[in-house]
Amino acid sequence: MKISKVINNNVITTFDEHNNEIVIMGCGIGFRKNPKDEVDETKIEKIFSMSNSNTTKQFQTLLEKIPLEIIRTANEIIAYAKCSLTKELSDSIYVALTDHLNFAVERCKKQINFKNALLWEIKRFYNHEYLIAKEAIAIIDRNLGIQMNEDEVGFIALHIVNAELNTDMEHSLAMTKMIQDILNIIKYHYQVQVDENTLHYERFITHLKFFVERAFRNNYYQTEDIEFCKMIQKQYTQAYQCSIKIAEYMKSKINYELTEEELSYLTIHIKRITTDMK
Repeated sequence: MKISKVINNNVITTFDEHNNEIVIMGCGIGFRKNPKDEVDETKIEKIFSMSNSNTTKQFQTLLEKIPLEIIRTANEIIAYAKCSLTKELSDSIYVALTDHLNFAVERCKKQINFKNALLWEIKRFYNHEYLIAKEAIAIIDRNLGIQMNEDEVGFIALHIVNAELNTDMEHSLAMTKMIQDILNIIKYHYQVQVDENTLHYERFITHLKFFVERAFRNNYYQTEDIEFCKMIQKQYTQAYQCSIKIAEYMKSKINYELTEEELSYLTIHIKRITTDMK
């Protein structure tokens, strides 16, 4: 395996057996090396293989200016997230989280704190990712000696959400805001608080996350069961009227029109959580 490009003393690029470009990280792996030199495989710590060539180029550019300890820390956080979630994450997280972490460390050193306006919502809607981000803060403290606040936990959690959904931060923030707005519509429609400690509520939040994600991607869910939809409308009139309000809101915000099937399933979930109202 021969070096294609030396990015810095600790990062090089080469090509695998399928002629795909890969990025290799290791302490001193690029020191006094040149293109076409053999890769010292004893120094390999991590191999980054990305399906998207643009992401690979972005990552290479990023690695040219970021200290090795931050790259290692970001990689440890991503590995922990993958293990905890038991799923693959978009390659974009290597670029987004590494860049964010580098910037966040610089901000902390200068005692510049950014307020996370959606922290409360992130904790409620993406609790698993939030708990992973809390462990990420511990990893950062352990590796870099930098103590970050809870607002930063929220930002890291959203980066994990982005990688799960293969979207960007702007969309994740917008989806989080939309979920909160939908819950507010339900609250004001019924003029009561919804019990957030029930299994029905937890299932509803899961439904909302996938539902809102589909809406942002303009992917419709549709079946042929018209009789089922009519039955739901008739049986759960108040919950259905609440669903209509949500549909009007989504139409005005992102020009997404709910199908009758989506209205019906939304109605069922609303009926379930409002049964537990207090």
